[in-house]
Amino acid sequence: MIIDFKNILEYLKVKIPLIQTSKDFKLVVSDHLYPVRRKSVNSISLGSLEVRLAKSNREIEAAQRLRYRVFYEEMGAVPDHAVSTSKLDVDKRDQEADHLIVFDRHTSGPPDDGISFAVVGTYRLLQRHHLGTQHSFYTAQEFDISKLLNFPGKIMELGRSCVDAKYRNRATLQLMWQGIASYIFYNEIDLMFGCASFPSPNPYKFRRSLNYLSTYHKAPAALCPRALPECYFDMNCESAKPENKAQDIQDLPPLIKGYLRIGAKVGDGAVIDYQFNTTDVCIIVKTDDLPLRYRAHYKRKFKIS
Repeated sequence: MIIDFKNILEYLKVKIPLIQTSKDFKLVVSDHLYPVRRKSVNSISLGSLEVRLAKSNREIEAAQRLRYRVFYEEMGAVPDHAVSTSKLDVDKRDQEADHLIVFDRHTSGPPDDGISFAVVGTYRLLQRHHLGTQHSFYTAQEFDISKLLNFPGKIMELGRSCVDAKYRNRATLQLMWQGIASYIFYNEIDLMFGCASFPSPNPYKFRRSLNYLSTYHKAPAALCPRALPECYFDMNCESAKPENKAQDIQDLPPLIKGYLRIGAKVGDGAVIDYQFNTTDVCIIVKTDDLPLRYRAHYKRKFKIS
């Protein structure tokens, strides 16, 4: 996704707090090592909700358990044997990523979580230099992202985003973006990308929305990812009509609509993801358009040269 940060503070309507640096340490979760990066997000609160990076094995597992409930139990994704047995949505990239969590301090989570609060939202943040030599970005399974990989700045994949059904509201989304924005500024991320989904593997159900995205929000050619040939679905399968624009925007999934509010762009072509029961588009977010006054503010606060 391409996001213009010129609009992010206006959309959030809040001042983005600072980041705190903590020491490197590793966590063991389900026989995997999960490194927690030293550049982490200070806890940011909104009412009973709080957002920060996960900092224990149990917190990461709670995020993976939430992902399982949303992706597999609610949205009908097809689990393999390991996922079905563990009730955790786990893949190899979890070992290399930072995990942003939103939790409700006043609500207990499921007994299996083993923590005193309920994790109600999560994002997986995966920087290029965190990737192991044997791994690639998840997005590369569906899209040719070579143009993004050739981008000279620091890039990060946003993925595995989900929110508990009871907390799908503007406040939770705002809090998640505060955490992401803080992480981005502290780590000096130049470009973000990832898959964003429509809730069905039948892209024809969303042909007007897909055409709207392709017509009005397509990424610039120099950065535009393209769906892989074997799974490419033409987003221009129906001509866009200006008189339908307002309704086309209204019909977009809330997450994609939120991305567009902060300047997101989309790649060329959609992909049917049969495992997760979705139709995916590639979203790109570039931070270069951040106004100079905000860039200067965060350089000063984070002592960025």
